[in-house]
Amino acid sequence: MKTVAISEYGAICFAALERVRKTGEPILVTRRGKSVAQVVAQVVPPPQPETRGGGSFGCMAEWTTIKGDILAPLPEEDWKALHS
Repeated sequence: MKTVAISEYGAICFAALERVRKTGEPILVTRRGKSVAQVVAQVVPPPQPETRGGGSFGCMAEWTTIKGDILAPLPEEDWKALHS
């Protein structure tokens, strides 16, 4: 396992991450000779988006349907149903 001082790791961070990804060999990051982190390759699937309860805006989108233009006048048969 390769060991890198934390002061050096800051300068080579992206290259070190790419090396770990390609080779699978971990890198030990140290500060004053003591380990502070170990960089290892681990494949993690991306998080799935939430379908429900993700916030108040649009939280009931699955339960609604759009029937038409809300600004358009009602059709004649709907007016008759309202006055019956």
